[in-house]
Parts: sequence; structure tokens; C-alpha cells
Amino acid sequence: MSPNLFRVVAAVSLVPFPAALVSQPAPRTILAIGAHAGDMELTAGQLLIKQRKKGDRVVILHMTLGEGGNPKMAPAAYGAQKRREALAADSVIGAESIFAPYRDGELPNDEAARRYVANVIRQVKPSFIITHWQKSIHKDHSTTSLLVQDAVLLASLPGVVTGTPAHRGIRGIWYAENWEDAEDFQPFISVDVSEEREQWRQAVTKYEFVGGSISSFRYLEYYDALAVVRGAVAGKSRAVSFNIDAFGKRRVLDSLP
Repeated sequence: MSPNLFRVVAAVSLVPFPAALVSQPAPRTILAIGAHAGDMELTAGQLLIKQRKKGDRVVILHMTLGEGGNPKMAPAAYGAQKRREALAADSVIGAESIFAPYRDGELPNDEAARRYVANVIRQVKPSFIITHWQKSIHKDHSTTSLLVQDAVLLASLPGVVTGTPAHRGIRGIWYAENWEDAEDFQPFISVDVSEEREQWRQAVTKYEFVGGSISSFRYLEYYDALAVVRGAVAGKSRAVSFNIDAFGKRRVLDSLP
């Protein structure tokens, strides 16, 4: 897996190339897989917006609606609300929405769920996957991470039959920074999202819980401030950070870079 999707390469030339001759990267597909509707929009939404503006296809798979998160509403009613909110938020991002058939708090780590995610991967054909870090205080988050890691392998094996041909084009899994997934998380990669703040705020505030009327946790302020903190470390106005698997951090060089 490539350890860096958005590496900036600085080059100095005595004679600049005309803009028309500078090749642009081919559009890619990014699949963000969240345990609950709202997870990926909050943690990775600014990156998804940036890549969508660059012409990439963006798809968000919601493993559950997070329908158990409102103590004032029945799960069925809140689930219907979360679905509407997800569609509205993802529309602002420019993302396609997929809703898995699983219930909040009951996401299973079993063969059927792994094959479900593998089949979505085969259908969407992503170049990159963004999901939760594997260590979390929330069961659904850690389960989603484990399912994704196994599903990537299953999706690549022609002998695994899901009704869709195998897909081997995944260049990396990136793990988003989430306040509930903080254990051992390392902000290994940071991406400049200095221009994406307002569109991101428009997207995530489609969710009622982000505004603070359902949960006492200040989601909007936390992730807004986190982008400033990560940006300060990265030398940018704003940034979002991701971890990758340990083997992806290994590099082989002929000499000092």
C-alpha cells in the first residue's frame, strides 16, 4: 500500500512547463466506510470535499444509521431522520451514499458482514478506502475497522464468490482521526484542507446531533479545532490527519533522501 496519497513534490526548473503540458492525475474513487451515519463526514469530510473538487468520485458506506443515539426518539424514527440527514450531508460533499443493513450497536464481525463489505468494494472499485482506526471505545467503530481490513483481502481474491468480480486496485487504507478511536492513533499523514471549512460545516450541520441538541459532546467545535491544531503542526491553515497500517510506513531507500 502507498504510504502517502497526497505527497507534494516540489520541483525547480529553469524553463517552466506550459500549463497545458502538465499532466493531471486521473480521477480516482475514494470509499469512506463509517460505523454510523455522520462518522466519516465529521472525520474525513474535509478531505472528501477536497478530492471531489479535484474530480475524484467519493462514496460513503454507512454501516449503521446510528439510530440508537437519540434518547428522546425511538430508534426507527431517529434512523429515518439520520438517513435523511446523511443524504443531505453527502449531497453537500458531492458523495454517493450507501446504507448497509445493520443496526446501531449490533454490527457483527462475521463472515456475512465481511462478504457484504467485500462486495461493496468490488462494486465501487475504490482506489483508496478511509475508515475507523481499529482501537476504539465504541464497538461498532472497531468492528468496522476489522471488517474493512478483512474485506479488502476477500474482495481481491477471485476465488471468493460474491456475485461481483474481484477488485485489486486498492492503493491504501487510511484511518481517520476520531475522538472515540484515540488509543495508539498516530497522525502519520496530514492533508491540507485550508479551503474546505465552510463547505464541510454546511455538510456536517445537516446532522442534528452535530449541533449539540442531542449529545453534550461538542462535535462541530472539536473537529473544527482539531483541523486547526493539525494544520498548525503541518504548517497549513487547516489539515486533517490519518494513520495507516504499520507495514505501509516502511520505506526502502538507496541513500538518505
